[in-house]
Amino acid sequence: MKIKFLLLITSVCMMNITTSQNNQLPYYEIPEVSESYTAGTVVARMIDGLGFRYYWATEGLRAEDLTFKPSDDARTAGETVDHIYGLTKMILNSALKQPNEASDEVEMTFGEKRAKTLNMLKQAADVFRVTEDLSQFKIVLNRGENTTEYPFWNQINGPIADALWHCGQVITFRRSSGNPYNSKASVFTGTVKQ
Repeated sequence: MKIKFLLLITSVCMMNITTSQNNQLPYYEIPEVSESYTAGTVVARMIDGLGFRYYWATEGLRAEDLTFKPSDDARTAGETVDHIYGLTKMILNSALKQPNEASDEVEMTFGEKRAKTLNMLKQAADVFRVTEDLSQFKIVLNRGENTTEYPFWNQINGPIADALWHCGQVITFRRSSGNPYNSKASVFTGTVKQ
């Protein structure tokens, strides 16, 4: 009985710590709308929408959710999260006008990767929110001695749309592993119902 009580107390404390950390992360809700419609504010809003979806797709994922995959040929939810992380780096590199290059990443926990992804999305959205000319934000891929540049258009149908697609997969996977996402998070309004 004492062990069960101790486990319950530990679980509640961990949930409170997680909630406290998550409230510090961007995209618990979508930021206020911009006062005007420009190319930059529209793209920033798309990224804000991605951040909100990612926040709630990954909020409260358990170890068993991260290892779930619907078939032998599919990625696990954890591998899908890794892929979204890579797409987010591409979005941010474009915003910062930096090339995408192979790099050795320090191993991160899921929580660290989630926080870094959300913060990178916020940083990219903030850059685009104040720009008028998106043509300056190319996607540059450096692969060894080969460099390929793509216009900003590819950012929309490439990494941004792809990351949105994969957020939906994470939500489907977590439902399949018995851990549905918080239905109070409204993707239409970008808010959390009380």
